[in-house]
Amino acid sequence: MKRSSIALAVASLIALQGCSKEESTSVSVQQPTKQVATETAQEVTQSQVYLDMVDQYFKDVLALEPIYATFVGVNDYNDQFGGSLTEAYLKQRHDLNSRYLSQAKKIDATQLSADLKLSHSMFMYDRDLELKSEAYPAYYLPINQFYSTVFTMVQLGSGESAQPFNTVEDYRNWLSRLKGFIGWIELAQQRMQQGIDNKVVLPRTLVERIVPQLDAQLVAKAEDSLFFAPIEKLPESFSEQERVELTKAYAELIEQSLLPSLTQLRNFVKDTYLPNARGTDGWSGLPNGKAWYQMLANQHTTTELPVDEIHQIGLSEVARILSEMDKVREQVGFEGDLTAFFASLSSEPEYFFTEKQDLVDGYMALKDEINAVLPKYFNVMPKADYVVKPVESFREKSAAGASYQSPAVDGSRPGVFYINTYNLKAQPKWGMMTLSLHEAAPGHHFQIAIKQELEGVPEFQRFKGYTAFEEGWALYAEYLGIEMGLFTDPYQYFGKLSDEMLRAMRLVVDTGLHAKGWSREQAIQYMKDNSPMAESDIKAEVERYMAIPGQALSYKVGQLTILKLREQAEQQLGDKFDLKGFHDQILTTGSLPMAVMEQKVSDWIKAEQAK
Repeated sequence: MKRSSIALAVASLIALQGCSKEESTSVSVQQPTKQVATETAQEVTQSQVYLDMVDQYFKDVLALEPIYATFVGVNDYNDQFGGSLTEAYLKQRHDLNSRYLSQAKKIDATQLSADLKLSHSMFMYDRDLELKSEAYPAYYLPINQFYSTVFTMVQLGSGESAQPFNTVEDYRNWLSRLKGFIGWIELAQQRMQQGIDNKVVLPRTLVERIVPQLDAQLVAKAEDSLFFAPIEKLPESFSEQERVELTKAYAELIEQSLLPSLTQLRNFVKDTYLPNARGTDGWSGLPNGKAWYQMLANQHTTTELPVDEIHQIGLSEVARILSEMDKVREQVGFEGDLTAFFASLSSEPEYFFTEKQDLVDGYMALKDEINAVLPKYFNVMPKADYVVKPVESFREKSAAGASYQSPAVDGSRPGVFYINTYNLKAQPKWGMMTLSLHEAAPGHHFQIAIKQELEGVPEFQRFKGYTAFEEGWALYAEYLGIEMGLFTDPYQYFGKLSDEMLRAMRLVVDTGLHAKGWSREQAIQYMKDNSPMAESDIKAEVERYMAIPGQALSYKVGQLTILKLREQAEQQLGDKFDLKGFHDQILTTGSLPMAVMEQKVSDWIKAEQAK
């Protein structure tokens, strides 16, 4: 497949934003006046000051967050775990954000080029948001059933994630990092105890899910531990002595330190934390919980939308999508009502695979079908490929139905489209096209891989992510599938509506749980009444919202924002509107807050009109 040059696309974008074609020509044929030369020097100076500042910021962040550094392909800190929950870390993070926000404010953004103005706005937004979040004690909640440092460390230790295991030094680095993780396990219990003392604890249902996840890590001997996996993959280039020494060191650390620490964590969660878990299900059950939730909603959506307004948007979208679903029911000639149609699609054997590998193979076939039409809609496509893998057995019971892991920055590892094969009844055939569009191409794989491959933008910008932007884009990618001719089968189109319904219901359920006093059971029933989702999937979804409030709002809010911007561009540009060009605008400067993206598209429209 022919792939456009990322560098060329970014260079073209910068030129487009900086000046019109006529302005560029006039500058090239005229001698600059003294005033113009002075202004140019000021611009260069301010630009260089900004670039130097954010370059140093990124280096400081990598030193503070060594595991993050590994994930972005910087291996200088692979032997370190990081402070994470320590008081020293919290102070360092605060000082870092305060210092760089102060420096950013001193830069005259009017002297920056258009692309750097966007970057500067993004940088200021980030630092301000990080400082605002310090008002709430998230460190009292270091683990939940959905996101866990334990999960992250198991994945890194598997040898199939970002942590490299190619040299003897790599293997020793991981031993050192594991020692830091053991220290974190002890500190996590202290923070959770502080949470108990301050009544900032997880809902009881979520804690009950964590216990078996930890149980799965408690094995009889080192060789049975997932953390021993690197030893089973020792490179042939290692000497016999190195093999013996590393095997002994891994076995001793796992058996004598890691497994006892994980056992202690599991016992603390079961015997101390669980009895003190709260009976309420929403964030409003925490001290200052409503304000905390509004902050999280703002953070995840990158908007200032009140949660009550988000709730109403969700109700409106649910009603609209239900109407569309009913049209599909009529189109396929189903004689029962919509509820019966849901039941049929959720239970009839013809809609499900019976073998896990068949599901994975089905997604690989869809990959080829989708890839064939992508060049008609995109100038810029990622260089990195992606593969389809089943979710690992140790986390499949609580994992989402699907997810995406970004490729290695150096190109050594493709992106991964994870599909959860634990319950095949939760993975209907009619939902496969839309799920592939969302998680892989042109959804998360395009947005994240292209962002990592960008040239000519600050490093922090290549690796920063905003949920509203990334999930909004992925949901927009599902919508784009209609224009791409990928939903000719009415059942696959129903799958698209079903996934969109999930995102609309999230607006209702997430705000219902955390701002309107809904119970877990009430949220589950609402989703059962309005979708054909498997009950096991619904329960996992609701418990996810309970664990990470506000995150689920970002999908629909982000999609609606992107669709609104496209509609504005189509109306204002008319025949000049170029869909590929619009997609370039969205994808070629990385993940952006909604307000910054709105400004970027507005500037692009003006530049196109001036041509």
